[in-house]
Amino acid sequence: MFSTALALRNSRTACEFVEYAVGSLANVNDAFVYSGTELDAMAEARNYCRWILDFFAPYLGKKIIEIGAGAGTFSELLLRIDRISKLVLFEPGANLFPLLQEQFLDNSRVRLQPGSFDPSVLEEPADSIVLVNVLEHISDDDALLLQIRQSLRPGGRVLLFVPALEWNYGSLDRAFGHHRRYSKPGLRKKLEHAGFRIEQARYVNFLGIASWFLAGRVLRQKTLRPRQVRWYDRWIIPWSFKLEQSWEPPVGQSLVAVAEK
Repeated sequence: MFSTALALRNSRTACEFVEYAVGSLANVNDAFVYSGTELDAMAEARNYCRWILDFFAPYLGKKIIEIGAGAGTFSELLLRIDRISKLVLFEPGANLFPLLQEQFLDNSRVRLQPGSFDPSVLEEPADSIVLVNVLEHISDDDALLLQIRQSLRPGGRVLLFVPALEWNYGSLDRAFGHHRRYSKPGLRKKLEHAGFRIEQARYVNFLGIASWFLAGRVLRQKTLRPRQVRWYDRWIIPWSFKLEQSWEPPVGQSLVAVAEK
């Protein structure tokens, strides 16, 4: 029953989103707004976040950038990977950046960067750039993908987790500030247009399609209740992950993509 991006008013996990209001490539990160409803229960969606990390882990390099780090939940999981020597966290939320400072200020492996993604402040190209439930909130996602490619070393990778299936766009997507949901061919085309070589693009969370359709298209919900989130994370996500380790679904509630510069 998860959105692939859920906003919080006062706290937000890294498995949630920041929406950027963008104009041109030159000003792609000039402003941002948060939108959506408060879902503090998402902080308990540990299985969901670990599932995403398991897809990303084989492709992560030593020097990582996470765009939209939120309160640092996914960042903390990334730091459990020993080979990661440097993690740069971009977070524009004035209410969220202090949470990152509190958690990571004394961590020598972490560099905290307030504000939207800005390649000009980077000291060196990254091995990997991670966006979990962020790209769908950016009006000009093509421009951001170009900036990301410019910020990677040759052979570096972008790792994306985004909501899937355009026809499943409903009231929850609107409430959470989604500009779009993605198809696999559409996402591949965007990545290739930005100059990336696709290594992996697959649908995930097949079991979430029906529940998202029911909530957003039939019941027209504008939020997810905490008990719904906790129940789905505890009882559905582990089974979905186990099933999809050996079976790639033809469609899914989300898309995971890995692409190389």
